[in-house]
Amino acid sequence: MKPIKVAVIGVGNCASSLIQGVAHYRSSNSSQGLIHEQIGGYGAGDVEFVMGVDVDARKVGKDLAEAIFAAPNNTAVFMPNVPTSGVKVMMGKILDGVADHMTGMGERGFVVADAPEATKESIVSALKSSGTEVMLNFLPVGSQEATEFYMECALEAGVAVVNCMPVFIASRPEWEKRFREKNIPIVGDDIKA
Repeated sequence: MKPIKVAVIGVGNCASSLIQGVAHYRSSNSSQGLIHEQIGGYGAGDVEFVMGVDVDARKVGKDLAEAIFAAPNNTAVFMPNVPTSGVKVMMGKILDGVADHMTGMGERGFVVADAPEATKESIVSALKSSGTEVMLNFLPVGSQEATEFYMECALEAGVAVVNCMPVFIASRPEWEKRFREKNIPIVGDDIKA
């Protein structure tokens, strides 16, 4: 089967662990540590990351395989040699995705890139041109406006969503209806918990 083409919105610790995990399972050809070896015929190594979006200067413009290890990420590194993906992390839209208390903290905080912010049109275009089938939302907690921005982009691009953070989208009737009307799957609302 063809790999599932995935876009990652927010290249933080959770994205790092996931991308390292996919690389591990792809290279080891093992399912040790997984609850299910396959779901719907797909294994853990059957994911292809085709797009990455972030707003931190240490990640924007870098290959996704390099950006997952950039500060302020500090998750465990268990697969240090993630193969280069050829996917450059693009500048996103900030909105409320960067908390004030996380800037000015140097290596431990966010360093907002000075690249022009993405527009809805540029994100939708990138989702379509990358062939994204599923968009993962890994934005920081509290990013209500930013999450809604990316949900609008997913709806316009026609891509499924896994909302991995606690901004209620899939469980809100008005959002659920909009995705259902376009026959676009959406799951999540704090799937990380």
